[in-house]
Amino acid sequence: MNWHLGISAVCLAASLASVSSFAGAADVPGVQALYKEHCAACHGETRFGGIGPALLPENLARLRKPEALKVIGEGRVATQMPAFGDKLSADQVQQLADLIYSEVTPAPQWDASEIRSSQVVNADAAKLPDRPGAGLKGADPLNLFIVVETGDNHVSVLDGDKLERLYRFPSRYALHGGPKFSPDGRFVYFASRDGWITKFDIYNLVVVAEIRAGLNTRNAAVSGDGKWVMVANYLPHSLVLLDAKDLSLVKIIPTLNAAGDKTSRVSAVYDAAPRKSFVAALKDVPEAWEISYDPDAEPVAEGLVHDYQYREGHFTPAMFYPRRTMLKDYLDDFFFTQSYHVILGASRSASKGQVIFLDGRKKIADLDLPGMPHLGSGITWQWTDPAGRTRTVMASPNLNEGVITVIDLETYKIIKEIKTLGPGFFLRSHENSRYAFTDSMMSKENKNVLQVIDKQSLEVVGQIRAKPGQTLAHVEFTRDGRYALASLWEDDGAIVVIDAQTLKEVKRIPARKPVGKYNVWNKISRSEGTSH
Repeated sequence: MNWHLGISAVCLAASLASVSSFAGAADVPGVQALYKEHCAACHGETRFGGIGPALLPENLARLRKPEALKVIGEGRVATQMPAFGDKLSADQVQQLADLIYSEVTPAPQWDASEIRSSQVVNADAAKLPDRPGAGLKGADPLNLFIVVETGDNHVSVLDGDKLERLYRFPSRYALHGGPKFSPDGRFVYFASRDGWITKFDIYNLVVVAEIRAGLNTRNAAVSGDGKWVMVANYLPHSLVLLDAKDLSLVKIIPTLNAAGDKTSRVSAVYDAAPRKSFVAALKDVPEAWEISYDPDAEPVAEGLVHDYQYREGHFTPAMFYPRRTMLKDYLDDFFFTQSYHVILGASRSASKGQVIFLDGRKKIADLDLPGMPHLGSGITWQWTDPAGRTRTVMASPNLNEGVITVIDLETYKIIKEIKTLGPGFFLRSHENSRYAFTDSMMSKENKNVLQVIDKQSLEVVGQIRAKPGQTLAHVEFTRDGRYALASLWEDDGAIVVIDAQTLKEVKRIPARKPVGKYNVWNKISRSEGTSH
């Protein structure tokens, strides 16, 4: 079976299933004909995607229009995107760029029939052994790294002991940086920005199944019992529940507010394994949702009035209904405390964060946070204060200011604001390391610098530098915490291996824009040094 050819054909057929009209730029004479002649075969007549990705404003957020003009004219290296500069005038290129950044009206839908028609299952995968295969070359399956490389849309599997690449395979376009693992670490699940969910068998190095769960997807979560995958969508406004075994569609949960008069994009969904539930943040309505997958969950009265379908014998009617926490502010992202009873949330437009007690369904405190904290990338550790008292603290990077905010998780008060060289996206550590690593990748001048923070003194004690102009970010530790692996975020980049004690560079593993790398053990054990 030609896996990617087969899946692309299904995707293209599905993208033609419904037709919407283009708005705005579509009024320019001839632009629809240009799109149909040069773009539709790969990206679908509705712009929902096909062999190429969806061309919708929500999916192009990371591609600024000047860069899009360049891609249309010159093509994109290491992809199937050809150059059209010799076929189109500059004005025609501009018209196409205006078109793909315009909204589709009426709003595009992606319903159950379209989701189901997109599913492809590798029948041979079910026959494979449930133990690590020869392709892993004897590596510890719990000390593997999954590396997302967006430079040419591939994923690498690294041996965390030998610090070598074991395997590399093509991926969907624009994967979300955070793949999720099954509880035993055998399977990894990827979500692409244009809605594709992929299940990959790490033991046997083969794709198990794929399905398109949405048109613009934020992320996916895997349940703590390994049975379910929940997908958070911007478009359509929904949460989509999949059977983790083969990614078949189980249920679509419309993200409708409590009043029933507004729907919302979903900012993020995460698994709360100790609670046997998923927790979701809604971007457009001030509600946080907890959705239980516990067969013994108490019924949700408000949910039972809706005509949601469920499989007889597959789960109970009380499962997979939203339990709402009503808030005064929105949540863009959030952080679980280690107990999973509390989440710390923040809105991109608000100056304060919220402490939400999940059992009580209420906000219990405000967080006085500067700038734009990236709480979803926060970490925790045990810190001993000057009086000798040990307490659990949480620290968060900041997308708008050069600061790491350290918060006491008992009082929810700020202990310290650690100044950095610029706004950053990631903060990482390990239980066996005295250090936390943060980047300044949102800074023009210092995006090539990782800063090292001593977790007891709460001071910056070191720097690791790439060449000026390069981006160095996203640290992940080996299972034992001996090495820290950082991403040289360039098309001709690398995984930079750092000795976590001496802070010296050990080696580099070439990689094509490695946006993130994820250690199996650290993720499935919910290490305090990495995001969950």
